[in-house]
Amino acid sequence: MRLQGKVAIVTGGGGGFGEGIARLYAAQGAKVVVTDIRHNAAMRVAHEIGGVAVEGDVSLGPDVQNMVDTAVSEFGGLDIVVNNAGTTHRNGPILEVDEESFDRVYAVNVKSIYWMAQACVPVLRRQGRGGAIVNISSTAGIRPRPGLVWYNGSKGAVNIITQCMATELAHDNIRVNAICPVIGATGLLESFMGLEDTPESRAKFIASVPLGRMSTPMDIANACVFLAEDASSFLTGVLLPVDGGRCA
Repeated sequence: MRLQGKVAIVTGGGGGFGEGIARLYAAQGAKVVVTDIRHNAAMRVAHEIGGVAVEGDVSLGPDVQNMVDTAVSEFGGLDIVVNNAGTTHRNGPILEVDEESFDRVYAVNVKSIYWMAQACVPVLRRQGRGGAIVNISSTAGIRPRPGLVWYNGSKGAVNIITQCMATELAHDNIRVNAICPVIGATGLLESFMGLEDTPESRAKFIASVPLGRMSTPMDIANACVFLAEDASSFLTGVLLPVDGGRCA
């Protein structure tokens, strides 16, 4: 049990990568707060893994504060935060993304980390035992493709924020790392591709991945366990591509 006795929050835990992370964390002994903007999705996963569900929008400060408060009230503390919830605009020309879509991408992908830091860092400092924050970024922030300009920029921001947080919080023994997945078969797949989800469309994107497939929730979850467990206690500020060689 690599996470035995630890308390974790996983945002966007009601499906996709987040569900995979929440399930593996629970299997490795963690007590998990599963958060999602979709109440039923969060409840389903939390019920199946013995966790606690919190409905909330990560772009809203009070909602994020409630996630952290729930972890403390239900499980007595907090050790791990996975900022997984994310969104994108549809793949397409730079001038065809409307302002509402742009604002939502940055609110969910970037401002959410601001709100979570405001809520969780005081708790981690007060406990005095450090902690692990894992931000789910993207290869888009390292090796971007055309067509997702504003999304790519949001993930570039996540990467720099991760490294800056890591240096600033190191004296509190709060480690901050990011995982950068290549495209995966999640609910955002068609938006990422800008195409209908067909075998032909997938093949077009898989062709750029040397190991020849998309990422899976288990790929990301395994990396999340490693970056949260005590075995990685000397790792902080890492941007870890989980990408089958896409960024090599």
